[in-house]
Amino acid sequence: RMTLINKRGRQRVREVESFSKDYGRDKKSVMVFKKPADVKGTSFLSWDYHDPKKEDDKWLYMPAMKKVRRISGSSKNEYFMGTDFTYDDMGDRHVDEDTHTLLGKETVDGRACWKIESIPIDKKDMYTRKVLWVDQKAHLILKAKYYDKDGLVKVYRALNFKIQDGFWTVFKSEMDNVSRKHKTIMETSSMKYDTGIKDRLFKVSTIQRGRIR
Repeated sequence: RMTLINKRGRQRVREVESFSKDYGRDKKSVMVFKKPADVKGTSFLSWDYHDPKKEDDKWLYMPAMKKVRRISGSSKNEYFMGTDFTYDDMGDRHVDEDTHTLLGKETVDGRACWKIESIPIDKKDMYTRKVLWVDQKAHLILKAKYYDKDGLVKVYRALNFKIQDGFWTVFKSEMDNVSRKHKTIMETSSMKYDTGIKDRLFKVSTIQRGRIR
C-alpha cells in the first residue's frame, strides 16, 4: 500500500501487488497497481543488473494509453507514479555507483547503526550526496537523508521491519520529501520468500496485459 500525503494532509491510497526474483546477482521485479480505478492495471517492470557499467532496464505500462514506456537513463530521476520515490530509488543501487565514507556510529530508534556518506560518481545524478544510517545487525538502511546542490531534499525512514522467512524485511517505510512538502508511506501487508516464481512474470509482454497472474 502506498499512501501519498500532500502539504495539506490530503491522502491518496494506492494498492499494488509485486514480485521479485534473484538471478544470481541480478534481480528482476514487477508490480501492478490494483486500486484505485484511475491507476488500476498500471504496471512497472525492472531488471536490475549487478554490473555497474550496465544500465538497468525499466518499463512502465499505462493502460489508458495501451502502451509500454521504456524508462531511459535520462528519466531515472523522475518521481514514480506521483510518489516521493524516483525510478532510480525503486531499483537496487550498486555500491560502486557512489564513493562511500564511514562518518561514525550512531543509534537510530535504539539500534546501533553505521553512519555513511555516499557521493554519486555520476555528476548528472539528482543527488549530490546521501547520508545513510545502516543497522549493524540487520544490514538495512534505517534512515537516509538525500541532498542536492540546494540542500536537504528528502528523508527516508524504515518504520517497521522484522525477520520474515529468515530474511530481514522492511514492512513499513516513509519518504518525507521536505522540498515538495509531500510524503509517501509504503506498507507491506504480506510477504513470502522462495515461492518458485516463474520467469514469464518478468517480461514486457506480461505487463502489457495489465495483470501479472
